[in-house]
Amino acid sequence: MVFQREKNTGHDTGHDDVRRPSLIKRLLVFTLPIFVLIAAIAGVSLMSALKPTPETKTEEPRAAPVVTATAFSRNLSLSVNAQGEALPRTEINLASQVSGKITHISPDFIEGGHFKKNDVLLRLERADYDLRVTQARANVAQAQTALTRELSEAAIARRDWQDLGEGEASPLTLRVPQGAEARARLAAAQAGLDEAKLNQSRTVLRAPFDGRVRQKTASLGEFINVGQAIGRVYAIETMDVRLPLTDSDLAKLGLGIGFVASPERPGPKVIFSAVIAGEQHTWQGELTRTSSGYDPQTRILFAYAHVDDPYGKGTDRGVPMASG
Repeated sequence: MVFQREKNTGHDTGHDDVRRPSLIKRLLVFTLPIFVLIAAIAGVSLMSALKPTPETKTEEPRAAPVVTATAFSRNLSLSVNAQGEALPRTEINLASQVSGKITHISPDFIEGGHFKKNDVLLRLERADYDLRVTQARANVAQAQTALTRELSEAAIARRDWQDLGEGEASPLTLRVPQGAEARARLAAAQAGLDEAKLNQSRTVLRAPFDGRVRQKTASLGEFINVGQAIGRVYAIETMDVRLPLTDSDLAKLGLGIGFVASPERPGPKVIFSAVIAGEQHTWQGELTRTSSGYDPQTRILFAYAHVDDPYGKGTDRGVPMASG
């Protein structure tokens, strides 16, 4: 039996044809973007190299119009407007220190009346107080006599003990306590006399300062008790005005909380103005102090200004800056 074997000497061309296009495609995918990028860069560089050079032109600077002015220093006054009520710095209820019937009233002691310091405003009946002074003087005389007698008896006791010569005598024997008691009684009697004289002087009620009468509550012949108010008076030496200031006002004035004027730092000048009887009047004053805290309701700080002698030298053409 003869066996025959066939030998295949040919090539597998089908597989090679398929593998070759796949390789080319991969090469194109990777290299094509690189070529495009290189071409873009080259194009931009070429365009930059070929663009025309801009023409340069030199211009001289032109002068701009400027308005000039000469600077100089001067004082500038900042004004602040505020409103307040003029009130006397001192206003009191006038009362008697002793009781009694009114026997005299000064013609000036009436609403709107004015008076000077130590002027007699009214007098009380003083008969009772004169009797008390007389009685107090008698008590002083009795005490003085008792002291003189006691001193004489003490001198006699001292001589008698020296004549006896029996050692040191006791204070009671020499009447030392009796003399001290007599001196104390004399001092008490003298104090009673001084008190009686003081009450006697208080029957005359004098003005405590230069002022004006705001109200009178007692009349001639009326009996008044100790401490009973007989009128209300105020001093005319100084008139105060309380002015409300905001924080902006304080900044303009250069003031702070608790400011108090002094010779080294005087307060700002104040011009008060008011219309009286249809005419404008002004008075010159000064701000002397500010409150130590803000008002809890209005949240503002009060400043206090005053006018000295508002019914005298401080008047404006004879018109005072009156209370109220």
